[in-house]
Amino acid sequence: MKNQLTQSQISELKLSPKNPILSVQGLGRTVEKRWIWNHLSFQLFPGERVAVIGASGSGKSLLLRALAGLDPVQAGQIIFQGQPMNSWFIPSYRSQIIYLHQRPALWEGTVEENLQRVYRLAVHRHRVYNRQIILDYLHLLHKTADFLQRPVSAISGGEAQILAFLRALQLSPKILLLDEPTASLDGGTAQNLEALVTAWQHQDPQRAYLWTSHDPTQLERITNRQITLKEKD
Repeated sequence: MKNQLTQSQISELKLSPKNPILSVQGLGRTVEKRWIWNHLSFQLFPGERVAVIGASGSGKSLLLRALAGLDPVQAGQIIFQGQPMNSWFIPSYRSQIIYLHQRPALWEGTVEENLQRVYRLAVHRHRVYNRQIILDYLHLLHKTADFLQRPVSAISGGEAQILAFLRALQLSPKILLLDEPTASLDGGTAQNLEALVTAWQHQDPQRAYLWTSHDPTQLERITNRQITLKEKD
């Protein structure tokens, strides 16, 4: 049986800008016995901002979910920080490669209780909730500390998206997988979240992200290269 890397071992893995943080090798996914994509290979390097583009049905969301370890693949492998996905303790892996989309699932309670509840999970029990980091992020979003006391049942869809971002970013992931995360937001809120992701990445040059969006202007603004998926016949 292969040894699985735990959260305590992650910090021991050294990265270089010349080495990929994530490597996808010959990846393939089928749905109802049909290949959505196959022989897919690419690398993601520290500091990169990558757009995943393709027509509807080309499997953009399926790819991001596969990279996050949420969906299976039928061919190839995913290597994170030099180690195959199946050698990782999966909860630790998913805390370092976080998938975010436009309809986040939230717990009952206040915004801050949602943020704190993450630390009750076994994989995060060695961590401590840091309110100041959250307040710094809220400042970038032009929101006050009062937002933390809002009940989740009373926040808007855009505010729920903000909460989901905060909940993810506080864990200091290495990679964000952003699946149309601002599609249902107004322009101002969307650009505030873009600024938040930019600030998160600037805090650590090893961080990177992949982003899908139907808005080519947004992708031009926030990414520096593209991966194109083509729907199989």
